Amino acid sequence: MSLIRRRFLTFAGAASAVAGFPTLVGAQRTINLKISHYVPAVHGLQTEFIAPWAKEIETRTNGAVTFQISAANSALGQAQNQLDQVLNGITDIAFGLCGNPRGRMTRSLIIEMPFLVKTAEAGSRALWNLYPKYLKDDYKGIKPLVLMTHNGGLVHTKDKRVEKPEDLRGLRLRTASPTISMMLEFLGATPVGMPPGQAYENLQKGVIDGALFPWDPVRAFKIDEVTRFHLDAQLYTASFWYGMNQRKFDSLPKDVQKVIDDASGEALLKKVQGWWDSWDKAGKAAALARNSTIVTLDKAAREQWERTLVPMNNKAMVDFEGQGVPNAREIYIEMQRQVAKYQKA
Repeated sequence: MSLIRRRFLTFAGAASAVAGFPTLVGAQRTINLKISHYVPAVHGLQTEFIAPWAKEIETRTNGAVTFQISAANSALGQAQNQLDQVLNGITDIAFGLCGNPRGRMTRSLIIEMPFLVKTAEAGSRALWNLYPKYLKDDYKGIKPLVLMTHNGGLVHTKDKRVEKPEDLRGLRLRTASPTISMMLEFLGATPVGMPPGQAYENLQKGVIDGALFPWDPVRAFKIDEVTRFHLDAQLYTASFWYGMNQRKFDSLPKDVQKVIDDASGEALLKKVQGWWDSWDKAGKAAALARNSTIVTLDKAAREQWERTLVPMNNKAMVDFEGQGVPNAREIYIEMQRQVAKYQKA
């Protein structure tokens, strides 16, 4: 093949690659989108999820779209600010907890009911599948890119071993959301709301006696350094959203919108279980390395916890209805169906 022929093919290939983005490339204009989240930049949430997602879009738009990511150590990295930052256009895309701030995504918090979700995939797909019919009002002004939960969560305590429901009485425990707080209050504990990044200091100072987290933050937020006991009961989950300012999305060229859509939703959902399994494995390993006590529940003990929490279910539905979710019971039943469909044994 001649040199001229090779150069022509190289030029033709490059022209074809950018043909889908004539407005951006022709005008020599780059779209820079700002992403924020609340965990350390070295965490898998950024290194395995957000950064690769952004890189894929940059690649598929031939650099016409770029991203700037702000993590926990930045001015945009506070958990409680993620929702308002993206709604107000301070950031274009954000990752946040549905329960923080309180009272904003109430419908989605029903997925956090005790003993409903064991696996991240089941919880995440339940949220995603229910979004169009039941959860849209939680996300006004936001275009969800993926909704997710973590694997069944634990009770991590500083000085007291927790095994039975009554062991929680009198303990001050960090909580992630109103739904989890409701469960703790029902069991006689005192829920203390705080962003995950504040749990370490408050445990260290004795302000709280423990924290409710999955395994992952044990390593990510160094909870292994300030706790000695871990009840691995798969007791609850927490719900998260990753979304974009709807007005910003609507302002993008249609071809860019399609690239974002193609890289989100199902493309992310199929990775959720692998992410959480990997992150949780690292957290559990950190606890084991310190010879911490890990308590697991046999079938009889688990059934005792479930029986104890049965009366809470109706109380919780009444509470959700009082918060403006009149069809809370219908949503809960549909979540149970969806979780059962995807739940792994």
